[in-house]
Amino acid sequence: MNFQNPSDTICALSTAAGVGAIALIRLSGKDAIAIANQVFSKDLANVKSHTAHFGKLFQGNEVLDEVVVTVYRNPRSFTGEDSVEIACHGSRYIQQEILKLLLQKGARLAGPGEFSLRAFMNGKMDLSQTEAVADLIMSNSRAAHKVAMHQMRGGFAHEINDLRQQLLNFASLVELELDFSQEDVEFADRTQLENLIQQIKLKVNRLADSFRMGNALKNGVPVAIVGAPNAGKSTLLNALLNEEKAIVSEIAGTTRDVIEDTLVIEGIEFRFMDTAGIRETTDRIEIMGIERSFEQIRKASVVLLLFDLKNEKEDIILTQLQNFKATTILDDQLLIAVFNKSDDTNQNQFSKLTGNGIFISAKNRHNLDELKKQLLSAVQDFSFAQDQLIVTNVRHYEILKKCEASLQRVEEGMQNQIPGDLLAMDIRETLYHLGEITGTITNDELLGNIFSKFCIGK
Repeated sequence: MNFQNPSDTICALSTAAGVGAIALIRLSGKDAIAIANQVFSKDLANVKSHTAHFGKLFQGNEVLDEVVVTVYRNPRSFTGEDSVEIACHGSRYIQQEILKLLLQKGARLAGPGEFSLRAFMNGKMDLSQTEAVADLIMSNSRAAHKVAMHQMRGGFAHEINDLRQQLLNFASLVELELDFSQEDVEFADRTQLENLIQQIKLKVNRLADSFRMGNALKNGVPVAIVGAPNAGKSTLLNALLNEEKAIVSEIAGTTRDVIEDTLVIEGIEFRFMDTAGIRETTDRIEIMGIERSFEQIRKASVVLLLFDLKNEKEDIILTQLQNFKATTILDDQLLIAVFNKSDDTNQNQFSKLTGNGIFISAKNRHNLDELKKQLLSAVQDFSFAQDQLIVTNVRHYEILKKCEASLQRVEEGMQNQIPGDLLAMDIRETLYHLGEITGTITNDELLGNIFSKFCIGK
């Protein structure tokens, strides 16, 4: 991202491009009110902050549109600068003409995320909060919305800043010792420091461990539907989505590639992946599909393993289930055994399977509500209360892992009684990483990478 002059007044369309009833155009910068004043029918020079004004927008002597102009004076605005929002009719022509008019009067077009960047630079938000703004815009479920809202309000930043401040206090004492190295004194109690490091490690580890689920909540909990050909995987996907998404056929091996779609269940988005049937085959295309099936299994948080009760024997199913658990499922994955076509069989014949999974009929949509309850249980450990901290950002996760490594070096250094100057270096490295999360420590390359991914107008 090319950082242009921050003293410029910027403008952009803040609503989605296209035709709509209303469109919103935003101005921000020291000349925002003056520029709007040049084209608006009412004098905005002395109006109060946070006031809305109805009037006409002029292009020369012609009325371009009737609009509502809202004025926000610094520092009481999103960016911390003087800002103006113009609510106009949603015609593409009107939108473009207003933007051209504002450019003629001295504004320039904003870059991606430049309004949020200015909010960060002016101290209205820290870096983790501005990133949460982007997550909030992209949230597709109640769970993703709550996590983003909590982070935007500063919950995550408060936790990180608290950890950093505690460590900074001890780091200052360790640094002070270096000034009195000739006197051989200790200002920082090593026992207290060791206890603090252990407490911070626990918190950092907990935050890092929450990323797998946090990322799933943000992008949809990945659920792989797997099993032998004709077990009913595609039928189950169609039944869950309530549409004919996947081709259903009596011919084995119909699904050759991964078919994916999402479903929101009680505020949580699940991303279902119907995979190719797993079996021994010499068909090269089918083999490629099966390889992709195992790729999706490795990526999934939840695996639905389907069995065909109509055509499989109980002991064989039980053996296959145990082998799949032992050889394929990872420790942090949830496996749900789904015994399909239960309406075509006598369930009393399958007494050994009771308690090992759930009996359904995908074709007749029998017991799908119970299956959805079990899917929800995969994430029920995360109560989406206001104080719940879940990491959803891959940048934060990578930094937390670096913090874990540097804290481990601090702990090992104290155990080995390394000199204070070396200990101080490891503590400073931890402080640096924690500062990267909130933006206390930053650089243009980092900011450019983050804000270039934002939409224009935010």
